[in-house]
Amino acid sequence: MAKLFQDRTDAGRTLAKKLSHYVDRKDIVVLGMPRGGVPVAFEVAQSLRVPLDVFIVRKLGVPGQEELAMGAIASGGIRVLNDVVIRSKRISEAVIDAVTERERIELDRRELAYRGHRAAPIVRGKTVILVDDGIATGSTMLAAVAALKQQPPVRIVVAAPAAPVESCDELQQVVDELVVIVRPDPFYSVGQSYEIFGQISDEEVQKLLRDTRRHSRGT
Repeated sequence: MAKLFQDRTDAGRTLAKKLSHYVDRKDIVVLGMPRGGVPVAFEVAQSLRVPLDVFIVRKLGVPGQEELAMGAIASGGIRVLNDVVIRSKRISEAVIDAVTERERIELDRRELAYRGHRAAPIVRGKTVILVDDGIATGSTMLAAVAALKQQPPVRIVVAAPAAPVESCDELQQVVDELVVIVRPDPFYSVGQSYEIFGQISDEEVQKLLRDTRRHSRGT
C-alpha cells in the first residue's frame, strides 16, 4: 500500500484542508493529543489561524487487559468511568483507584512538561477540534471525548489523518463531526499511512507549543 503522508507535518496540512470551514473562527480551539497528535494539530491550528493547546488523557486500562478502557482521566481533573466494563469485569473500587493514581502521576508529569503552570484551556462554550496523528482501536479518543463532554464545549470535532472503519463508526455516534482522510482496509497500524512515523519527544511537543504561543502574541 502506498504511503499517503510523508510525515505528521504533511498529514496536518492535508487535514487542515478538510477543516477549512473553521478558518478564523473566534470560537474554535484546537487540542492536540500528546505526543504524536501535537505536530498534526500544530499544522491544523496554524492553517486555521486558531489557538492550539494540548488535551492530555490517560486511559484507565483493565488490569491484564490494558487495551480495554474502564475509564479515563484527563486535563482539568476529570475522571470518567465505564460502568458497563467495571460491572462486567467485577473491578473493585480499590483497583480503580490504584490504576487512577498510577495514570494520574503520568498525566501530572505531562501537564507540567507541556503546560508548565499555565491554566488548562477553557472549552466551555467553544467548538473543540480534537486532533491525533491517527486512531487505532479508538478507545483513547473515545475516552478523550467522554472527558471533554464533562466541561462541556458546544461542539466536538474529532480529526485524524487515518483510522479504521470500525473506529470511525463508533466515534461517529458520540461526536458532532468526524474528519478522517483515509480509512485503510485492512487496518494494521496508524503508521502504515506514513513514510516517516518516528516517536515524538516531550521536547518536540514543548517547542511546538512555544512556537504557537509566540505566533499568537505576534498576531
